[in-house]
Amino acid sequence: MKISSTRRLERLQDRYANGGMDRRTFLGLTAAAAASMGVMTSWGRKALGAATEVRFDGWGGVVQEAIDKYAFQPYTAKTGIKVVQGTFDDENVVITKIKSASPGDFQIIHSSGVEYYKKYIDNGWTSEINEANIPNLANVMTAMIEPFRKMTPKLSCAPYDYGTTGIAYNTKYISEAEAKEKGANLLVDPKYKGKIGAYGDMVTRVWYASLQTGQDPNDAKDMDAVWAKAREARDLTKKYWGSGAELMDLLAKEEIIVTDAWSGRIAALQQQGSPIGYHDPAGSYAWMEDMLILKGSPMAECEELVNFMLDTATAIAVAEGQNYPPSLDPKKVQLTDKIAKLPAFDPTGEMKALTFANPDYWAAHSDDWTKQWDRISKGA
Repeated sequence: MKISSTRRLERLQDRYANGGMDRRTFLGLTAAAAASMGVMTSWGRKALGAATEVRFDGWGGVVQEAIDKYAFQPYTAKTGIKVVQGTFDDENVVITKIKSASPGDFQIIHSSGVEYYKKYIDNGWTSEINEANIPNLANVMTAMIEPFRKMTPKLSCAPYDYGTTGIAYNTKYISEAEAKEKGANLLVDPKYKGKIGAYGDMVTRVWYASLQTGQDPNDAKDMDAVWAKAREARDLTKKYWGSGAELMDLLAKEEIIVTDAWSGRIAALQQQGSPIGYHDPAGSYAWMEDMLILKGSPMAECEELVNFMLDTATAIAVAEGQNYPPSLDPKKVQLTDKIAKLPAFDPTGEMKALTFANPDYWAAHSDDWTKQWDRISKGA
């Protein structure tokens, strides 16, 4: 018995609505049926207009492994929407790629907070999310949302996690007391020449050189002193690392015994039993990361994914997996003991103890200081 084209499409819709097939299968069968029949219903057009995959670009390593395991895989199982993933070691690299790409080629970026948010704004790449589609945003700390909302009242992102770039040291060679006493200057102690590491990006180097010269990292007045200290540190440094994986490898193999370091990666080393201590000196570089949805993305699907990622159970599982505290407000959400013990965790939910970068200050100097740091890193 033949059935009408419309009836065939309606049966597919009924099976999908009643849980008889997943979203991805429904969309695929609908597309095939409609194309072969040359017909289309109103709901069929809507269905065919929906995305079957979302692109995500993040930091790779254990961080992205945790996001994939605890967020993306369950999301795909629930919705049928695949999350296509890319990685980067330096967000400036993906920004360069976006400049030559078409809108929609890159969709969700695991971005490095407000100073990078401004770069996307200045390039005209931000979207306007419908916050009604992300109800779990209500559990995110206001202190993390407001810096973004000040820049764009209609958000293009959802804050997701945070951490610090403090000082990691091998406790076999450096005591906790010494680390606390010397603070940022531990990284320029000649006693450890050839055993010092450092993250090789401009912001971290200028931030720490500002601390080492007694200046406010968000308002340094004497840049000659900052660059002189950066050169001094360079001559003592064995290796500038460029990724979390490289940082962990250098410390684990004791090729370096002290370095500035990302808090979550050090927590991972500690959990593996490595004798690595961690100290946030006064003014340590704090950062928050966000899930940024770029203009041209399939907004409904991206918002659905971000909302899924902010679900309490999902966000806690990701946080425990990647070792960075979630953006969830501890005054609204019961977090776990493991999260409470993570470096940089703020139990108040107000973030007042952490020092974040001033996006306007850093954006105003970014190009010139990047060129200067590139010269110094090469020996100038």
